[in-house]
Formats: sequence, structure tokens, C-alpha cells
Amino acid sequence: MAVWIQAQQLQGDALHQMQSLYGQHFPIEVRHYLSQWLESQLWDVIDLENPQEEFKAKRLLDSLIQELQNKAEHQVGEDGFLLKIKLGHYASQLKSTYDRCPLELVRCIKHILYTEQRLVREASNSSSPVGGMMDSMSQKYQQINQVFEELRLLTQDTENDLRKLQHNQEYFIIQYQESLRIQAQLTSLATLPPADRQLREPTLLSKRATVEAWLTREANTLQKYRLDLAEKHQKSLQLLRKQQTIILDDELIHWKRRQQLAGNGGPPEGGLDILQSWCEKLAETIWQNRQQIRRAEHLRQQLPIPGPIEELLNDLNSTITDIISALVTSTFIIEKQPPQVLKTQTKFVATVRLLVGGKLNVHMNPPQVKATIISEQQAKALLKNENTRNDSSGEILNNNCVMEYHQATGTLSANFRNMSLKRIKRSDRRGAESVTEEKFTILFESQFSVGGNELVFQVKTLSLPVVVIVHGSQDNNATATVLWDNAFAEPGRVPFIVPDKVLWPQLCEALNMKYKAEVQSNRGLSEENLVFLAQKAFSSSSINPDDYRGMTMTWSQFNRESLPGRNFTFWQWFDGVMELTKKHLKPHWNDGAILGFVNKQQAQDMLMSKPNGTFLLRFSDSEIGGITIAWVAENPNKPGERMVWNLMPYTAKDFSIRSLADRISDLNHLLFLYPDRPKDEVFSKYYTPPLFTTTNPDPAANPTYMDHGASPVVSHPPNYGIYPPMSDSMLDADGDFDLDDTMDVARHVEELLRRPMESQWSGQQS
Repeated sequence: MAVWIQAQQLQGDALHQMQSLYGQHFPIEVRHYLSQWLESQLWDVIDLENPQEEFKAKRLLDSLIQELQNKAEHQVGEDGFLLKIKLGHYASQLKSTYDRCPLELVRCIKHILYTEQRLVREASNSSSPVGGMMDSMSQKYQQINQVFEELRLLTQDTENDLRKLQHNQEYFIIQYQESLRIQAQLTSLATLPPADRQLREPTLLSKRATVEAWLTREANTLQKYRLDLAEKHQKSLQLLRKQQTIILDDELIHWKRRQQLAGNGGPPEGGLDILQSWCEKLAETIWQNRQQIRRAEHLRQQLPIPGPIEELLNDLNSTITDIISALVTSTFIIEKQPPQVLKTQTKFVATVRLLVGGKLNVHMNPPQVKATIISEQQAKALLKNENTRNDSSGEILNNNCVMEYHQATGTLSANFRNMSLKRIKRSDRRGAESVTEEKFTILFESQFSVGGNELVFQVKTLSLPVVVIVHGSQDNNATATVLWDNAFAEPGRVPFIVPDKVLWPQLCEALNMKYKAEVQSNRGLSEENLVFLAQKAFSSSSINPDDYRGMTMTWSQFNRESLPGRNFTFWQWFDGVMELTKKHLKPHWNDGAILGFVNKQQAQDMLMSKPNGTFLLRFSDSEIGGITIAWVAENPNKPGERMVWNLMPYTAKDFSIRSLADRISDLNHLLFLYPDRPKDEVFSKYYTPPLFTTTNPDPAANPTYMDHGASPVVSHPPNYGIYPPMSDSMLDADGDFDLDDTMDVARHVEELLRRPMESQWSGQQS
């Protein structure tokens, strides 16, 4: 949560003040959609009174416009189309306004950010709902930017010291040459007559003594300068290493973890622009320091002075090389992961990116990236630096790609657009492990040089675990393996070890994340839903959530062992619910019309206290991907007694013929959706408009099929007049059926033929 999120929670006059900051000069929409980017830039380091800083401001303006254009390009859908136009307009507007005076843009944004922070701080001090301190994320970004400013100043300081050292050393060499000239003159005196020698020698000896004394003092001074410079470089490198650790081991690892959770339906991992800007600043600062250290080494070689400086410079050079090696190898990352359930003979894509490629000019000689599929064991050997050259576990077509530099965004990436897994070589499986539990990974590797071939790097990166399938029927179980791995993998693990059992609340979090993403709904799994799932998972009857908080679920319970009395696992049942809801029930789930996670006994207890005709929708216990309607009505066999009826489960196949809303509309004895909402109020907006009407004004005279078998209260004699009279509008000029107008009738006939009347109702199976 950054400053902008806190600013949106301001109230009253503070909110009004915040809103007044925006207008045509800087639209509030730009602040909203680029909030993270805006708060991560170094606005404060630009001196508004210094015209020399205008080029920095212009660069920020160009970056801002590029960010807006990128954001606009990623908008999709009807709402996205309008936003795309609006953001594009704002980009043009800001360019037109500030292109000739970019420092004014910096002034404007600095004022906005400062005022927002002040308003948030004041609201915090007055115990406003905004909360106490500045959010930790914005604080961390601020700290990172402050360290970069400190590094910039340190690097500038060492640059000045290096120039001073170079100037002093050059003057020292001149004086040293002068001492040699004096010594040569003294030597030449031996050829002169004694009188001349006595006349000139004292002066030359005095000069020599003076110069040599100066050279001795200056040599000590130069040595001190060199040692001081080396100590400053040591301080810079320590700070660089610390900053790099924060960016690579914290921020980049967190981004990769978000990317992994996004595979389970978590929020998007976010763009890499901020991370790339940090990594590029690291690369630039490291390279500047490396060049300074090399120049210091050159000065030492030019004028050797005995002392510890040689060893110090060797250590510095080794350290800076290690730092830049870690940066380059760690920033070779997978921006777009290959699919984690990978079907053979199917096209797939992936994108790898080098975050420092542009800054280090790697694109001047574009490297090629190769993709290979390897097994879990091969991945382990690779990370141990064991010789795995040319090892693979399959053949990928179109697995080579040249990295391309995109000038507008400053990114260097390789986009694999047409890869296909031609074949896979499986290893021997362990124990009860199935093929859908075997994990592979895509290895991306490349080689390139930086600094005019000064340094050559071999870089490698592994994709998230991949489960290879050869048939769509394996997708369900493969997804379970991926879900478990993405949810419970520990950072820095040995490939691809995951815990065999996890706490129930941890699994609930993963299931809820996956469910919301698959169903594309903000309505996730409630506590009651999760209690139902716990009852199913642990064969328990407890309705107390606290009873399950300390319980663990093993992988075997999750997707190896069948549920008691069933021929499917817990995951297979849950996945079936997700698939059905995603494809056919999404609007009803979002409306809250489907309770879903309710067992038969709970449904009976809930409905028996309601009027006849009250019904609810619950997911079937007995069938994968089924939903049943339970309703309360009179028992036709025992007058005065009521009972709960359960319809045989509907599946995706049924809903491909006729929708849930239309089926509920057909059932005239269903009156109120639990607890007491008239069914038409809930479902009528989803009814299919009739394509034809009957000419008989009395519906009872020609009951529909659903009237015959639906109600347990009234038993109608068989009536096979199941089709309404055909209207003339369904015939064309030649008296033949019009196909389009009769499709609904055909679907209704198909439904009637595939569902025998006597099996429509069941009080037992659901």
C-alpha cells in the first residue's frame, strides 16, 4: 500500500484538498494508474533552479509518457477501450504541456506528492482511518532511492579523488623527471675542470636535495591518496553489495514469488519497470566504480610505490567483478512463464528478459537464448554445478531465439512465440507417484559479453515447475500438482521439493485464491464454505472452524486417495465445482444465488423451516461437476407431512442444452430462492426470451414436460403433448422448417429424449 492508497482513504476537507491538486495540468487518472511508478522516481534529486537539470526532467517526462502509453496498450474489453483512449489522450496532453518546460512537470509532481504525504501524515496524527505510519512499501522504495543517491555522491567523490590523484601523480612524474635531469647534470660535472665543477656543483646538489625531499614527501602523499581512495571504494562496494542484496534477494525474489502465486490465480506479479530501473542504476554505479578501480590500478602500474595498495586493488577488482557477475546472472529472468501444465504437440510461448541488458549495451551484439526441457533430477544437478551439458528430457521445437532490444521501453528480451514440445522422456517414478506428479522445468540459457568482451557471462534460469501431459484428461491432476507446488514451495529450495503436508488454513488460502481466479469473481469462499470443505476433506461433522485450524492435510489426502465412498479425490471434486461454475454458473455465483457448499443434511435443516416451494442450489456430493436443486414441498404419500426433495444433479452437458436459469423457470413449483427471494426476482434477467408462443391462452390445457414430473405435490397423468402448437412464423415460404428459429425446440427435444421421466426426481441421490 503506497501513499496513493492512503490518500484515497482521506475524508472531509483533507480529501477535498487532495482532489484540488489535480486538473488539466495533471489529471488524477494519471496519478491513479501510475501511482507506483510516480512514487518510485527520484523527483527530489532534481534541482529546479538549475537549468542544467532540464535533461533529467525531460527524461522523466518521456518515461512518464511511455508508462502511460504502455498502460493504455494493455487495456482490454469494453471498459478497457474507453480507458485506452483516455490514457492515450492524457499522454498527448502532458507531452504538449511540458515538452518545452519539463522542469515544471517535476515541480508539479513534487508539489502533489509532498502535499499528499502531508495530508496523510496529518490525518494519521488525528487518528484518522488512514492509519498510523507511512506504508512499509513506500518506505522501502524511499530507502532504496536514498541509498542510490548516497551511492551517486560516493561515486562522484571517488571520481574527484581519482582525478586529483591522477593530477598529483602526473606532477610527481614531472618532478621525478626533473630529479633525473639534475642527476644527469651532476654526472656530467665530472668532465668539467675542477674550478667549473666547484662553481656549479653546490647549486645542483641543493636542487637535487630539494627535489628528492619533495619527491619523498609527495610519494608518501600519493600513497596516502591511493589508500584513502581504496578505502572509499571499499565503502562504496559494501554499500553496493548491500543495496544489490535488497534488490535481488528481496525485491526480485518477492516478484518471482508473486509470479508463482499468480500461477494459482493470485494478483498479477506487477511490472518489472521499477525493478529494471533499480538494476540499471546498480549496473551503472557498479560499472563506474569498476572503471575507477581499473584506472587506479593503471596509475599504480604507471608509478609503482611499495606498500599494500597492490593487494587492496586486487581485492577491490575481484569484489567488483563478483558484484557485477551476481547482478548480470540474477537479472536474467523469465518475464512470461511457459504454461505449467504443458501438453505435448501444442504450441506455447515464453519470454525471458535481461534487466540490465540495455545499460550494459549487451544488445550491441544480440545474444541468442536456447530453451531445453530438463527433469527434476537434472535441475538439481545443474544447481550443484555438476556436468549436465547437453542433458535434456525431451525435444522442444523452435527453441532458439535472439534477444531483441526495444528502444522505447529500454528492455532486452527474447520472445519465444512458437515453441512446441515434440516428445518427453520420463524418468522412473517413485512409489505411488503418477505421471501427473512428475515435474520438469524449462531451462533458458545464453552467453554474452559486456564492456567490449572484458567480461563474458554464461547465464541460465529455470522456469517454474512444469507437468507434461499428453491428453486433456490428465489436466485435472496435473493442475493439482502445480497448485500444490506454487502454493507451498519455499524460497531457495532444492528443485522441486515441497512439503508433503500443510496446515488446513494454508490450503484454504490456496483454494480460495484459485477459486476466485478460475471463476473470475470477487466472491471467494466464505468461512462456511471452507468448513464444508474441511468436513469433506477430513470426514468430519464439526461445524466449528477452530477445530480445523491446527489440522494438516497431506498430498495423498488432497489428490491421491479417493474420498470415502467415492471414486474421486478431494481435489477432483473441487476442480469439478470450479469448472462448472466458471463455464455455466458464474453470474449466479456472483449474485449470491448459489450456496453451493452445503451438504444434503444441511440443506434439509435449512429448508424445513421455510415455506413450501423454497429451494436452494448446492453442489452435488456424488458427482464431479454437478449441481442439484433441493426444495421443500408436501409429501404426496403422507398428507400433512413435508419433505425435502433433491433433483438429480445437472452437469455441464445439461447446461450446454439449457441454462440453469431457464431450468429453474421451467419448474413451476420452485417459488422462493432460500431464504425468501422470489425466484423471478433473482433469475428472470437470465431467462432466454421465448422464440414462439402457444395459441392456447390456458397453460393448464397443455402442460409442459416439466409440469408432469416436477412437483411432488401433484401427480399428473402421462401427457405426451410436449410441444406447443407450431406457429406459422416458424415456416418459410415453402412450408419448411427454418433452422435458426427451431434450434431451441431441437434442444428441448434432445433434453427430453436423454432424461427418462421416471428418473427426474430422487429423494436419495444427489
